[in-house]
Amino acid sequence: MKNYTDNFAHDHLPDTNLQPDYIFLDLPLFNRPEMLNCADRLLDFHIREGRGNNPCLRTFNGIWTYNDLYEKANQIAHVLVDDLGLKSGNRVLIRSANNPMMVACWFAILKAGGIVVATMPLLRSKELTTIIDCAEISHALCEKSLQDEMNLVKSGFLQKTCFYDELESLMASKPKTFTNYHSKSDSICLIGFTSGTTGLPKMTAHYHKDILNICEAFPQYSLQPKENDIFTGSPPLGFTFGLGGLVLFPLYFGASTFLIEKPTPDMLLQAIQDHKITICFTAPTAWRVITGKVKEFDISSLRKCVSAGETLPLKVWQDWYDATGLKIIDGIGATEMLHIFISSNIENMKPGATGVAVTGYEAKIIDQNGNETPRNEPGRLAVRGITGCKYLNRTEKQKEYVENGWNITGDIFRQDEDGYFWFVARGDDMIISSGYNIAAIEVESVLLTHDEILECAVIGLPDEERGMLVCAHIVLKDQSKATDNMKNHIQHWFKETAAPYKYPRVIYFTATLPKTETGKIQRFKLKS
Repeated sequence: MKNYTDNFAHDHLPDTNLQPDYIFLDLPLFNRPEMLNCADRLLDFHIREGRGNNPCLRTFNGIWTYNDLYEKANQIAHVLVDDLGLKSGNRVLIRSANNPMMVACWFAILKAGGIVVATMPLLRSKELTTIIDCAEISHALCEKSLQDEMNLVKSGFLQKTCFYDELESLMASKPKTFTNYHSKSDSICLIGFTSGTTGLPKMTAHYHKDILNICEAFPQYSLQPKENDIFTGSPPLGFTFGLGGLVLFPLYFGASTFLIEKPTPDMLLQAIQDHKITICFTAPTAWRVITGKVKEFDISSLRKCVSAGETLPLKVWQDWYDATGLKIIDGIGATEMLHIFISSNIENMKPGATGVAVTGYEAKIIDQNGNETPRNEPGRLAVRGITGCKYLNRTEKQKEYVENGWNITGDIFRQDEDGYFWFVARGDDMIISSGYNIAAIEVESVLLTHDEILECAVIGLPDEERGMLVCAHIVLKDQSKATDNMKNHIQHWFKETAAPYKYPRVIYFTATLPKTETGKIQRFKLKS
C-alpha cells in the first residue's frame, strides 16, 4: 500500500481488522489494476480517446474543454512539484468556490502524487487551522478572494500557501504535459472531513479506486449519464456529494458540468434554462424553494433531479412532481462512504422511500445487538460494498462506525416487504416522550403540509416529567403571523392531522433556520 514519500495518511489508517468488508470481488466492474491514478481515467483518458475539444467545465463566463482542463492541471502539477516542493503523499488543502480553477487544482494534486483536502469557502481561520493541524497539511492552494481568512491561519505544518493569482503566474511558463505519479489503486488520494457536531472533526480517507468505483455505482444505477449531459448543482466541491455530482460523475462519462460559485435557487433555474442543463443536484430545502419559482423558467432540458444531504420530505417530492412532471431521485450517502449508496431510479421508485441499495452495495436494518430486524421494524442502517469508512487516527470512532465488517451510518431506517428503505430518523434525532418514540423528521413532514409553514426543524427538549418534549422551530411564509394564536392553531391542527402524541408542545417562530453551505439544517445549533 505504501508508495508515497510522505506516509502520514497511510500510517494513520485503522487496523485492517477494524476496517469494513469490501464485497465487490465478484463484480469485475469494480476490480481495478494494482497501479492506478484516478486522474488518468477521469481526465487523460478523454484526451487519448479524441474528446479533447469537447466541453468539460462550463460557467456563466465561458467554457473549458477537456483539453483546457488537462493542460492547466498539468501546469499546476509542475508548479506543485517544481516551485512548491510537493512530495508524494503530502496533503494539499484547496480553498475555493466551485469554479474551473478549483477543479484544475484538484486534478493537479493527484497527478503530482498529493492527497486532496478540499474545503468549504465559508470556513473561518480557526476551522481551517484545525483541519490543517489534524491532517498535517503542508500546502494550500487558495482563491485570491478568500485570502483574508487563509492569512489568519497559524500552523507549524503549513509550509506553502499559493493564491490563484500567483499560481496562474507560475503556470504560464510550465509545460502542458505531465507524467502522472504512479499511484497504487489503494493509495489514499482524498481526505474528507465530516461535519460532526462535537469534538475534533473526523478525517475520512478514500483511495484512488474508491473515486472510480463510485462512478460505476450511483450514476449508472440512477442517472445513466451520456456524453451530451450537462450537470449542475449547489453543493460545494469540498463536500463529497458535490464532488461526485459536479466533477467525478460528469467527467467519468465524458459529459460536462456547469459550475456556479454562489448557486442561489434563481441562479440554478437561470442556468438550467439558458444552458440546457440535464441533471441537477441539490438539497431538499433548495428543491422546495425552486418549486415555487419554476413556472417562471423553461426547464424542459432537465431530465434527472437528485436530492441528498438530508432526507427528502414527501411533500417536497410531490410538489415538484405536480409542478414539473419530474421525479426527484432521493439518496443517502455519507462522507465516510464517499457518496450515495441507497437510492432509486425513475423506473424503480416509491415516493417517500429513499430507495434500495445501488449496484456495488448491500444494506440491512439491525437492532442494538446486530441482529437483522423484521421488515417494517425500525432499526440501525448497516451498509457495506465498494467503499467504506476509514477514519484516520480515530480508533474509537472507527469502532463505533464499523461493526462486524458493516458500516453503521447512525441513521434509523425501516425496510418494507419489497426491500425499499424508508428513513425514520437520525439516531440522535429520535425523541422519546412519555414512552413514545417520535422521529423528528416525521413531525417535520406533517408540519410542512400546513399552508402557512415555509420551513421547520424539530428537536427534543429535555423535560423532567415527560423525558423530552417535541419542539418545533418554524419559519412562516408570512412573518407577521408569528403570534401565540398561530402557535395554538398549529398545535390543534397537528393533533387533527396526525397522532396527537407527536404534536409539538413547544413552538418557536424564527426568520431563518441555521444551515450548512449545502442547505442541510443544523439541528444541533437549535439544541444548544
